[in-house]
Amino acid sequence: MTQPQRWIGVGRTETGHVRASNQDALALLNDYGVWVVADGMGGHPAGDVAAQTAVSVATERARARTSLLHDHPNGAAEFMIDVVTSANRRIHDLMLEQSSLRGMGTTFVALAITPTPIPVAHIAHLGDSRAYLYRTGQLTQLTRDHTLVQQLVQRGLIDEATALVHPERHVLTKGLGMGADMEPELTSIPVTPHDLLVLCSDGLTKMLEDAAIASVLSRASGDPHRACHNLIEEALKRGGEDNVTVIVVGQGPSAVAAV
Repeated sequence: MTQPQRWIGVGRTETGHVRASNQDALALLNDYGVWVVADGMGGHPAGDVAAQTAVSVATERARARTSLLHDHPNGAAEFMIDVVTSANRRIHDLMLEQSSLRGMGTTFVALAITPTPIPVAHIAHLGDSRAYLYRTGQLTQLTRDHTLVQQLVQRGLIDEATALVHPERHVLTKGLGMGADMEPELTSIPVTPHDLLVLCSDGLTKMLEDAAIASVLSRASGDPHRACHNLIEEALKRGGEDNVTVIVVGQGPSAVAAV
C-alpha cells in the first residue's frame, strides 16, 4: 500500500531593510506535523526574547505531547491550547524573574496537521501573524487579526480600505504576554494534497496585499520552497519595512525531496 506523503514546511526569516534586529522566530517541526511563527511586539522590551520563548515552548510541547495531537479525536484542540497557555506562562515567569523583560510580548500562530483519516489543518493564533490557505488559485485568510482596527471593522465603524491605512492598524488586542490567561482563537479545516498553507508575520502582509500573495503562490507550482523564497524576496523588494517571516507547508516537489 502506498504511504501518504508527509506535509513538509519550508521557512525563512529576514530582518528586512529598516529594522536593526530581527524579533521574529519560527519553528519547523516537520517530524511532528507542527509549524510556528512568532513576532515579538515592536516598541516593547525584549520582543525577541518573547518570540524565541514562544517557539521554544511550542517545540517542547510538540515533542512531549505528539501522541495527544495524533491519537485522540479531540487531541488537536487540547494540544494547541496547551502550547499557547504553556508559552504564555513561561513568558510571564520570565517577566517576574527579570525586571528588564517586563512588558514583553509576541504574536503567535501555529499550524498542526493531523494526517488521518482525512488530513485536517488546525490553527491557533493570537495577534496579527496570519495563516492562509492557497487552493486551486484561491487564497483564503484562515485567521482574524487581533487588532484594534479589526475590532473597528467588525463593529462597522470603518471599512476595510480605511483599515489598511489606519495609523493604529498594528495595535494588538491579544498576544502572548499581554495577560495572565491567554487562550488562542482556534480554526480547523480539511486539507487536500495540492493545498499550500502559509504562516507569516505582518512583515509580509505590510508589504503584500492578499492579491499579491496569491500571485506569488500561483507561480510556485505547488512547491513550498519556491513559494516561501519568492514571498520573502517580494516583501524585501517592496521595501522590507519590518522583519519578515514565512513558512509554507505543502506536499509539493521540495516536500518530496525533504522527506
